[in-house]
Amino acid sequence: MPKKNEMQIQFFSQSINEAFARVAISSFISQLDPTVEQLYDIKMAVSEAVTNAIIHGYQGHEEGLVVVKCSYEGNEVVITIIDQGKGIKSVEEAMQPLYTTSLEEERAGLGFTVMQEMMDEVEVCSHPGAGTTVKMKKSLEQQ
Repeated sequence: MPKKNEMQIQFFSQSINEAFARVAISSFISQLDPTVEQLYDIKMAVSEAVTNAIIHGYQGHEEGLVVVKCSYEGNEVVITIIDQGKGIKSVEEAMQPLYTTSLEEERAGLGFTVMQEMMDEVEVCSHPGAGTTVKMKKSLEQQ
C-alpha cells in the first residue's frame, strides 16, 4: 500500500453529486483500511461540506463547480472541498451551532458542527463573492 497518495474530482453543483463525492472519497481512503466508524465519520463530513457548497455556495445554480481533493500521507487523511460560490461573510458566525442562512428552508444549521465532530481538524477559508474552501483532517490510527 502506498504511504502517500492523492486524488481530485470536480462536478457540477447538483445535489445528486453529493453521494458521488461521498463514495469516491470512501473508495479512495479504503486503501488505508479504516475502521467502519472512521469511514462513517469521513463520509458524513464530506456529505456536509459538499452539501454546503451546493446549497449555500451556489444557491441552486446547478452549473457551479465543486472540487473535491483527498490526500493521505501515512495515516493522515486531508480532504478539501472548494467552491467558487457566494462565499461566507463571517466564518466565525457560520461555524456556530444552529446558524443558517437558509431561513426559508428547513435547515438545521449543523453542517460545520457535524464536520468538527467527525474530523480531527476543520479549517474554513471564505471570502464573499469568491467562494469557500473547507479543509478537513483525520488520523486513521487504529484504536
